[in-house]
Amino acid sequence: MKQAEMLLKKEEQVIFSLRALFEQYGYKKFKMSKFEEYDFYADNRSFLSSETILAFTGLDGKLLALKPDVTLSIVKNTKGSRDAAERVYYNENVYRARKGAGEYKEIMQVGLECIGDIDLYNICEVIMLAIKSLSAISNSFVLDISHMGLVSQLLSEATDSERTKAKLLKCLGEKNLHEIRRICGENGLDSTSLELICSVYGTGDEVVSRRKSADLSPEAMSHVESLSSINEFLKSNSLSGNVNFDFSIDCDMKYYSSVVFKGYIQGISESVLLGGQYGKLLARMGKKADAIGFAVYLDMLERLSEGGNSYDADTIIIYDDSADVCELSKCIKKLTDTGISVLAVKSAEGLRYRQLLKFEEVGTVETNG
Repeated sequence: MKQAEMLLKKEEQVIFSLRALFEQYGYKKFKMSKFEEYDFYADNRSFLSSETILAFTGLDGKLLALKPDVTLSIVKNTKGSRDAAERVYYNENVYRARKGAGEYKEIMQVGLECIGDIDLYNICEVIMLAIKSLSAISNSFVLDISHMGLVSQLLSEATDSERTKAKLLKCLGEKNLHEIRRICGENGLDSTSLELICSVYGTGDEVVSRRKSADLSPEAMSHVESLSSINEFLKSNSLSGNVNFDFSIDCDMKYYSSVVFKGYIQGISESVLLGGQYGKLLARMGKKADAIGFAVYLDMLERLSEGGNSYDADTIIIYDDSADVCELSKCIKKLTDTGISVLAVKSAEGLRYRQLLKFEEVGTVETNG
C-alpha cells in the first residue's frame, strides 16, 4: 500500500483520481457558494433527488438555502450558449436528506457538466468519463444506459393522456409487464412497443439488434440509431464490457431529454453515479443550449466498509508498561516507513488488523500469530 493512499479515505482517493481524469479531458474546476436563494431551488424542486431543502434567513432577511444540488447552480451561473461547449467539473458538498437517513447530511459530490452545442462526441465522451469514473472506484461495476427520448416517443405514440403516460412510465420503471398490458387493454392501446422496451436488458449489441428488428416509427428509430452510435463508440474504445442498456431507468422527463445513465458498484445496492442529457432544464431556465453531465455520490462509498472487511490498522503492536517508549516509537516508525498503518495498544480486543505483533523487549518485536 502506498503511503499516500494509506492516509486517504476511499472517497478522498476517488476525488483525486477523478479530478486528474477530468482535467486530462479539458474540464475546468468550478467553484460555487454553499448557498443560493431558497426560491431558486424551490422553483426547481422536482429536479432534486430530495424534495426537502435546508433553509435559513440571511442577514438581509432573504430566505437562503444550503445547496442541495450542484447542477442547478452550475446551469444558473454559466453562459449556457451554443457558441462553444463549456466543460466544468466540481467536488462540492451538498446538503440534503437522503432517503431512509432520517436527517440532513453533508454529502460530497464529484461530477462534471458539458454545456453548449452538445453533439454525438460530447455525449460519448461524458459516458466514457462516467465509465472511467466507476472503474476508479471499483473493478466490479455496471453502467446502465437508457434514452428518455425513445421512452417519451413510445409513450406519446401509445396515448395522448398524460395521466395514462404517467402510469405506464411508472410500470416501465418497475418492469411491470402485467400492469402495462392491463392498462393498455383497459384503454384500447397497443402495448407491443412498451412491452419491448420494458422486457429488454442487456448489452448494447443485444438491445440495439432487438430494437432495429422491431416495427418502430421513424421518430423512435432515430433514437435507436443514436444508441447504436454510442454502442459502437464504446466498443471501439473497449469500454462496452461493463455497460448494459436498460429502459426502466426512472428519470424526470420534464428535464431529461435524451440519454440517461446510472452506475453501480458491487457491494452497494443503490446507484453511486447518475447522469444524462438535461436540455429541458436549460430551456426552463432560459438558456439556449443543451447539456449533459453526471455526479458521483461519494457518501455511498461509506457502505463499502460496512461489510467488516476494513481494518483499524494494518499492524497492531501490543506493549505493556515495561516498554521503553523511545524504542517502541522507533519500531513503529520502521514499520510506517514501509507504507503500512500501525496502531500501538495494550490490548487488541475488538480491533481488526492484518497482522498482530508483540513488543516483548526493548527494541525487539516478535510476531504473535
